[in-house]
Amino acid sequence: MSSDPTRYETEERQMSVEGSELERTLGFVEAMTLGGGTMIGAGIFILPGIAAETAGPASSVSYAIAGFVALLAALSLSELATGMPIAGGSYHYVNRALGGLFGAVVGWGMWTGLMFASAFYMIGFGQYLVEPIPFLDGRVFIVGLGLVGLVLLLGVNYYGTEESSAFQNVTIGVETAIILVFVAVGVFFIDPGNLEPFAPFGPGGVVATTGIVFISFLGFEIIATVAGEIKNPSRIIPLSMILSVVLVTILYVLVMLVSTGVIPFESLGDSPIPVSDVAVTYLGPAGVVAIVFAAIIAAISSSNSSILAASRVIYAMGRDGVVTDWFNVSHPRFYTPHRAIAATGVVTALLILVGLEVETIIALLAEAASFSFLVAYSLVHVSLVVFRRADPDGYDPSFALPRPLYPAVPILGVVLSLLVVSQMATVVVVIGTGIVIFGVVWYATYTRGRVVSEGLLSEAIRGKPAEPYRVVVPVANPATQRGLLRLAAASAHANEDRGTPELVAVNVTPVAHPSPLQNVEADRFEHQRDLLNNAHDIAAEMDVTLRTRTVVAADVGEAILDVLEEEAADEVILGWDGTLDRDGHVFGATVDPVVRSASCDVSLVNLRTETVGTPVALIAPGHNAPVVAHQAAEFATVDGAVPTLLNVQSPRGKNDSNAEERGRTIVVDAAEAAGLAPSDYDIQVVVADDIGRAIVEATSQYDTVCVGLSGRTEGSRIPFGTVTERVVHDVPSNVALIRGS
Repeated sequence: MSSDPTRYETEERQMSVEGSELERTLGFVEAMTLGGGTMIGAGIFILPGIAAETAGPASSVSYAIAGFVALLAALSLSELATGMPIAGGSYHYVNRALGGLFGAVVGWGMWTGLMFASAFYMIGFGQYLVEPIPFLDGRVFIVGLGLVGLVLLLGVNYYGTEESSAFQNVTIGVETAIILVFVAVGVFFIDPGNLEPFAPFGPGGVVATTGIVFISFLGFEIIATVAGEIKNPSRIIPLSMILSVVLVTILYVLVMLVSTGVIPFESLGDSPIPVSDVAVTYLGPAGVVAIVFAAIIAAISSSNSSILAASRVIYAMGRDGVVTDWFNVSHPRFYTPHRAIAATGVVTALLILVGLEVETIIALLAEAASFSFLVAYSLVHVSLVVFRRADPDGYDPSFALPRPLYPAVPILGVVLSLLVVSQMATVVVVIGTGIVIFGVVWYATYTRGRVVSEGLLSEAIRGKPAEPYRVVVPVANPATQRGLLRLAAASAHANEDRGTPELVAVNVTPVAHPSPLQNVEADRFEHQRDLLNNAHDIAAEMDVTLRTRTVVAADVGEAILDVLEEEAADEVILGWDGTLDRDGHVFGATVDPVVRSASCDVSLVNLRTETVGTPVALIAPGHNAPVVAHQAAEFATVDGAVPTLLNVQSPRGKNDSNAEERGRTIVVDAAEAAGLAPSDYDIQVVVADDIGRAIVEATSQYDTVCVGLSGRTEGSRIPFGTVTERVVHDVPSNVALIRGS
């Protein structure tokens, strides 16, 4: 956050600028198969050879360390994802907590990392198809088959997430069963001599190998990335994330112990299809066929999950203005981010084609993906601390790390993530650093100035803000919204002794039958832009904290009431056209529910001019009088005026010399109850037989008239009285009808 007193916090919705929300179609089984399926994927069939070559039998420890680092990230992500179940995963949380710069770095890192992973999986897919068949020898066949598989997966993702997830469920079940058989039988064929020496390359080799195999644990991140499409996210997200990491870590450790125990690690490291070579020694040809089949579907399912997640990352970046909003569009028929999927597919295909020339592409892609995500997760842990300290409105996770897991988890997560990165190969660090630098340059040249959110870091450094005094102002009419914002800002600022002044500007887009599939975002986006432009000037002028919200709802009045409750508002200021008693409503279908049911102070304002000037408050005996007096004093601060508190007395006989004194007493009592000092207001008492006419004549001399409404309702009816009616009809000034809480 900058030092500017203005703060913008747009309420994000899962919508595209031109399209619509992503559907919530994924249940627990789908989340587990997306997460666990990616982890029980190509990494378990391809990486054991590479891991054994660099760490020996201790590669099982490398997998255990990688699983522990992943578990720490899964714990932090579980809290963040249940607090903000929206597409984008780690990218979104970092962008929201640390601002656009870090958001751009993590966004580009995650997108490229997931595409590196997908290319790695598809080349592995080609290897397991080509190696057992002699006449399919050569890298051209490996890359060609990888491209064919990629095209098929792009089609599945383009058609729909639900279809993609159903495909995952079948493939993951089959490959998991095969791997369990591989482990269960293989433990009886372990030769203890093959496990000696256990760590031939020392601790450094174990940690360095952790960086290579970390790609095997990206599945839980995919659960967070598609959080906007998960049903019952508060329960399913943390359960599926944590459970998938724990179960897969155990499985990987067992696979590595079996693999290095059955075949010497030197031989295992020379094989492009290591698990198949292990299986043939105790499962025979039938076991090899099963392993090859499992490896093929594992590569397909892992790549499928990575494409799914990568497209959601670039989709979310388009939503937040980090990249062009061209990516933030859903297909009009399938409701999938089709442009994001297409862009992801093109870049992934180019990475696969690189495999024609680079023999070490498998390990390189794996490590580059691991680098990107280890950097991202270190920032995710920092983001969790930022959210905890800043405690922004709307962040209420259903899963929260208890003590002593917090702050131990984020601190340990950052340390271990950076430790693993530091042990990676130089070429991988260069590639990963290049992506980070690209993200910084991209932010500086494109993103900065296009995004509204500035992050929560400065708030977190300052600590949890003081309790606010919050004024909500619904805005819809461009002709009056500036005036309403000025009044709301004045009210908030005038109550700084009761809390930090905060203004919440709300725009409600009415939709007859709201649906997550309706194309309503374009209207909402334009309203938001207009609102922000006006709100910026007002907040800077009035020195108040500002947030904006946009809501889509069938009933505008009920939507406003919901916002008032969510925000725990102290006041609400509503615009009104000045019409009374029309079509069965007192003030209108939108306003009546708010006036009748709001639990805070309500000011209903008919702005006839932009000048607030000197307000006058009609003070009559009753509990509402102090509220009216205080509101007039608040409005007076807009133009630096002193309000007039007016009381009109009817004489009690021809020689009633006490009428004016009675009026002054009523005014002073109301002012004292409102907390106003004598210097904060002027007093005017009018004595007249015709009270209504006297009020109209007296108030017409002022720019704004404040009148009290009864806090009592008569059934569904809101009483407003003849005096109120005469003021509304006959006084040319601005009119504010006040109802206390």
